[in-house]
Amino acid sequence: KKGELKLRPISFSNDSCYLPPLRCPAVAQLEPWNADPECYLIHGGRTPNNEISGSLYLLSQESRGCNRKVTLRCQEKELEGDVPGPRFGHSVSVVYSRGKQACVLFGGRGYRPPGERTTETWNSVVDCPPQIFLIDLEFGCCSSHVVPELTDGQSFHLALARDDRVYILGGHTVSSDTRPMRLLRIRVELLLGGPVISCDILDTGLSLTSAITVKTGPGYEYVVLGGYQSETQKRLECSSVVLDDSGIHIEPRDPPPWTGEVTHSRTWFGGSLGKGRALIGVPSEGRPTQPDAHSFYQVTFQLEENGGKEEATQGCSQESTEFEDSTPLEDSEELYFGREPHELEDSSDNGEDDAYNEEDEEDESQMGYWVSCCLGC
Repeated sequence: KKGELKLRPISFSNDSCYLPPLRCPAVAQLEPWNADPECYLIHGGRTPNNEISGSLYLLSQESRGCNRKVTLRCQEKELEGDVPGPRFGHSVSVVYSRGKQACVLFGGRGYRPPGERTTETWNSVVDCPPQIFLIDLEFGCCSSHVVPELTDGQSFHLALARDDRVYILGGHTVSSDTRPMRLLRIRVELLLGGPVISCDILDTGLSLTSAITVKTGPGYEYVVLGGYQSETQKRLECSSVVLDDSGIHIEPRDPPPWTGEVTHSRTWFGGSLGKGRALIGVPSEGRPTQPDAHSFYQVTFQLEENGGKEEATQGCSQESTEFEDSTPLEDSEELYFGREPHELEDSSDNGEDDAYNEEDEEDESQMGYWVSCCLGC
């Protein structure tokens, strides 16, 4: 609201399952389909205890109550068939073909198979086999597919989908410790007799890992920023990516005016905020345990009409890093789905509508995510 980012409390519905804290899972947005509402797919990930998950969760918004309090529903999807093994750093995409939809899972890292582990390599990770998994989101049926063009596994790549095609950009291969500059185009045809998958290796690509994609237009227009060029070098450049009927188009574009703290930091992380915006976090050097141990920046790529043409304006502004008495958030502890633009505009300037009233809270024993098991809890 007016350039400020706020955290709001949420609760989970009674029929929600437990969403464990996951790091580096694969996340994809599932648009409304038939009678099903919009939701997010969350697959895999690595917990703080170094446990790797292979579960698939569907996270949707159940309702928005008083004071715009959000209630989410988290449900685990049962999978059967050729179920993909536990992994992290992979990607999931949703494709549409012949009036049907499916989830495409590719890449990632996992532990060595039990028969290949030794005392020295017990917790070491390796590339998952270069297979393509298709998941039927209605019945949870999984199938694995091998295509001759894919010979090496990869992880921490970007996956952009349009219709029946998925484009894989960048990624890292553990076995060769490389970030090959290659671009994969995976096409999925959902035929009645069974799916048909083909893969093409295109000439142009990007050498990067852990980058952020920001959607900048009503169509399939993106900006790729952030990430790494090597183990010790961040990628400070930006690229424009457009998906159209003829394929994919990648062009370099001017990066935002990065601040000195961003430029000289060793690591950074972030994600898309939607509508041409991204949030980037930079660990502050020498303050790992302080409340202001991280600085957060909002990067905006705004499209403006200028004589019938669209001109992109971008900036990098630092957000507040003073958390004061706020409690640090654990992984997956707080989630919030963005409000619609008209809701932001209708909010009052004096903040009365945004005031959080404890009386508007539902009874946590009935509606909360945690349930007390006895009166003394």
